[in-house]
Amino acid sequence: MADEPIKLGGAKKSIFMDKVKQILPEEGNLDLCLTCGACASGCPATGLEGLDPRKFLRMAALGMDEEIKSTPWVWMCTMCQRCIYVCPMKINIPQLVFYARASWPRDQRPKGILGSCDLALKVDTCSAMGASGEDFEFVVEDVLEEYKEAQPEFADMEAPIDKQGAEFFLNQNSREPVTEPDEMVPLWKILHLVGANWTYGSKGWGGENYCMFLADDDAWKHIIQTSTDKAHELGCKTFLNTE
Repeated sequence: MADEPIKLGGAKKSIFMDKVKQILPEEGNLDLCLTCGACASGCPATGLEGLDPRKFLRMAALGMDEEIKSTPWVWMCTMCQRCIYVCPMKINIPQLVFYARASWPRDQRPKGILGSCDLALKVDTCSAMGASGEDFEFVVEDVLEEYKEAQPEFADMEAPIDKQGAEFFLNQNSREPVTEPDEMVPLWKILHLVGANWTYGSKGWGGENYCMFLADDDAWKHIIQTSTDKAHELGCKTFLNTE
């Protein structure tokens, strides 16, 4: 009996093949992927769950939608974009990973990322720890006074909140004011020594955006909008994203 050719993807329409066409140059010509492996060699998630960026792209191109929509590998991608940087064809594989994450039911996405996103949505500070504006202000003022007293050379150092007309709008890793407040000080000192005119905002100071990693477009936009709206309200010219 003659061997029959292997059929991949079946007759069904592949959602992710359409996505591949969007991220590949020249209208989705997969031949432009050289299968050189540069993306896999630079990817920190290569080998986890038996996947790497090159394999993931091929799965999409072969119509393996169910496998793509269920593999936990998509949550191991750091979205660092090294694969794009080293790819001679500049194929945007992280965008495809983002599409795959968005296909997961929201309540089935990783609990840590989901919980941090939801906490940030509950407070206008956008803190992934759920810290309020009042708590943040108390910690900043308390730590600032402590260092000014302990280190006289920084007696006139400032850590302003809602300073109108500041040049720089600074955000802050949410964990530091809650669990590691001393970690905020080194950056304050740098800004002080260079004479920078800066401020935190009482709203939108949370520096991380877990909603982006969750692939929740509406929530991601809300976090960014809250921060940028506050920066515009204060008349700041430059947004300093510490994360």
